[in-house]
Amino acid sequence: MLKNKRSLKFKSLVFMLVVVMSMSVIGCSKDSQTTGTPEVKENNEVGEKESSDTVEKENSAIIEAEKMLLEALAPLPDKNTGVKIAAIESTLANSFWITMQEGYEDAAKEYGVTIDVQATETETDIEGQLEIMRVLLSKDYDAIAISPLTEQNLIPGIVEANEMGVKVVAVGNGVNEEALAEANGKIEAFITSDFKYQGTLGAQYIIEKTGGKGKVAVIEGIPGATQSEARKNGAVEAFKEAGMEVLPVQTANFDRQQAYDVTTAIIEANPDIVGITCGNDIMALGAVEALKAKNMKDKVMVVGVDFIEEAKVSIENGELDATVAMSPYLFGKAGLITALKAIRGDEFKESVVWTPIQLVNKDNVTSMEGWR
Repeated sequence: MLKNKRSLKFKSLVFMLVVVMSMSVIGCSKDSQTTGTPEVKENNEVGEKESSDTVEKENSAIIEAEKMLLEALAPLPDKNTGVKIAAIESTLANSFWITMQEGYEDAAKEYGVTIDVQATETETDIEGQLEIMRVLLSKDYDAIAISPLTEQNLIPGIVEANEMGVKVVAVGNGVNEEALAEANGKIEAFITSDFKYQGTLGAQYIIEKTGGKGKVAVIEGIPGATQSEARKNGAVEAFKEAGMEVLPVQTANFDRQQAYDVTTAIIEANPDIVGITCGNDIMALGAVEALKAKNMKDKVMVVGVDFIEEAKVSIENGELDATVAMSPYLFGKAGLITALKAIRGDEFKESVVWTPIQLVNKDNVTSMEGWR
């Protein structure tokens, strides 16, 4: 991945977001009132205002995060330019990527441009993702936003896009700098989150709750994938620094069933384990299921990454212990905006734009309503 870790306007990797708890709407809705009197009209206006205020309070975390990100991306691009943009994601079987697609599409509507979002069938279809990129390059798009499955699988497509004059921005997952340079390829900018710190945050939560004592396991996603490697390294280093016994890293390829099987093997061989960090929520939920099947969930902590809706529910139900929230929605919006800026000819003085992350557990999960 790109090594430059500067941001455009803000340096902080974790935003301490001031989140307001949601409040119930006071007053009656328009449909429940009879019409024709000044009093009813006044009540309606109050009810609508309070409803609007409630929505804003429920979504205050994501609103604040988006405000910070847009400040980092300024000056923002022009609207209604008529350009066409494509985007390539990973599998839509993971709700993370569905939310990211929504970010792309909402931003496209806001800026009055065309967006075509394509995704691979699986998290491991690296050749298929390159083929998708090549098909998109044949359709006269002005820019393409990519989320590579590995650091190198889309480099041939990037080089082809460069030769065709199609702007390329990376979103979420990075590209190996050295390999890209050797291929004479170029990307305009990189929208990402600090994946290593995500792994560190999850591990630190387990360290805090266990007193830094006992055996722990790390379940990684796809070996060689940017986010997978970084999250794994962040967790392993944090555990070792705390003096905990780290079991050999296990791979589950961001797959729920594989994580279930891996966790089952881990706890059968190490019944005294105290914590497991996983490279995403899908795997973390698989780990939780495996622990529940062995009646061990109350003895072993599990932390994921992404804060997908199912993870949120699991935390609320007292099963998943924590996750590290990032915003796929803002990834999509930032990717579209950055692509438009690249088409306009903007020069990016900094190559990396960071998006916010935050640890979510039972103590603050209710304050994260509206996060996406």
